[in-house]
Amino acid sequence: MGDHVDERVFTRQDRTLFREKTARCLDALAVMLADGQFEVAEPRLGLEIELNLVDDAGDPAMANEAALDAIADPAFQTELGQFNIEINVEPRPLAGRSVTDLEHSLRASLNAADEKARSAGCRLAMIGMLPTLDERHFTGEWLSADPRYDLLSQQILAARGEDIELRLDGPALRQAHGPDGRLGDGTGRETLDIVCDTILPEAACTSVQLHLQVDPAEFAAYWNSAQAIAGVQVALAANSPFFAGKALWHETRIPLFEQATDTRSVELKNQHVRPRVWFGERWVTSIFDLFEENSRYFPALLPVTTDEDPFEVLAGGGTPALAELRMHNGTVYRWNRPIYDGKGEHYHLRLENRVLPAGPGIVDVLADAASTTGSCTRSRRPTARSGPR
Repeated sequence: MGDHVDERVFTRQDRTLFREKTARCLDALAVMLADGQFEVAEPRLGLEIELNLVDDAGDPAMANEAALDAIADPAFQTELGQFNIEINVEPRPLAGRSVTDLEHSLRASLNAADEKARSAGCRLAMIGMLPTLDERHFTGEWLSADPRYDLLSQQILAARGEDIELRLDGPALRQAHGPDGRLGDGTGRETLDIVCDTILPEAACTSVQLHLQVDPAEFAAYWNSAQAIAGVQVALAANSPFFAGKALWHETRIPLFEQATDTRSVELKNQHVRPRVWFGERWVTSIFDLFEENSRYFPALLPVTTDEDPFEVLAGGGTPALAELRMHNGTVYRWNRPIYDGKGEHYHLRLENRVLPAGPGIVDVLADAASTTGSCTRSRRPTARSGPR
C-alpha cells in the first residue's frame, strides 16, 4: 500500500503545498529523463502477491500482526485488512531458467511462511477473492494497525462525501434449479448491494502485481502492450466468482476494486469524471505522460510533503526521492501503473501490472506472469495515434 504515514489532519495549506511540490517533482523527472539518468541493461521482473489469512474453517483470520511476527521475514509485509499480508519478490532478469528458479524460490518462501503462520492460529490462502468474506468484515476495527490505512479510508470517504456503495449485477454463473429439482435454463441472477463506511472491501481484491523494470526509452512501448493485452489477462486468469455469498462475475475482483476506492459521487460519475481505479484513455509516448496525467486529473488524498528540493539534489549530483510524486502516484490505481522507486542513489522506473488475481496456485501465478511479460516483450508496437477503448 505504500510508505508509512502518521495519523494527522490535513489543512488547505497542506494540499496547496503538496500540489506545488508534486509539480516541481514532475519538472525534475522531466530533466532526469532528458538527461538519460536511468539505465537498465535488460528487463527485470519482480512481483508482489497479496494473500489472505484464514482459520481452519476457511473464514478470514484477523491476525496479520501475529502472522507477520511468526513469519519474521522482511519479504512479507502488512496490507490494508487484518486478514491480509503480501510477499514481495525482488526483481530478477528475464532470461534462461529465471521463471523456474522463481517458482522454486517462491514455493519455498510461501510454504515456510504458511507453516509459521499456523503457529499464530491461521494459514495462507492465495486466491483473487476470498469467498467467505462478507460485510461483517468491512468495519473499521478490521483495518490494519498502520495509521496510513485508516487515514486513506477517511480521505477517500471525505472526497466522496458519502458511504461506499457496492452494487453488482452480473450474468448467472450457475444454472438455477426448478421446483422439481431439475436444472433450469440458467437465467437466474444474483445481485450484490452493500453499503460500507470504510474502504475495506478493497482488501478483498487480492492480486498479483508484476513489476517490470525496463529502459525508460522503451517504457511507453511496454505500457501500451500491457494495455493491449489486459482483456486477455483477465479472461485467462479469472478466479474470483464468489463474494459475500453471491455468485457474480467470473472476475468480481475487477468491479469491486473499482467501486471500493471510488472517490466520485453519483453526480461526478454522471459527468464522466475519471475514477481513481483507471484504465486510461490513450496510448502514451513516454512514462512522463502517465505521471503528468495522474497529477493533472486527480486531487491529492495524502498530501504529505518533505523538505527535499529535487533540483537542489540534482545540482549536487544526487538522485532525488521525488517523495510527493511517489505518494500521489500510489493513490491513483491504474491497472498498469508507472513507478519511480529505489534506495539511496539508485532509482529506477518500472511498469506495475495490477490486472492479475492472486493464485489459485504458484504455477498459475507464474504462468500468467510469463504470458504477460512475454507478450509485452514480443509485441511492443501499438502506435500513439489512438487510445484503448
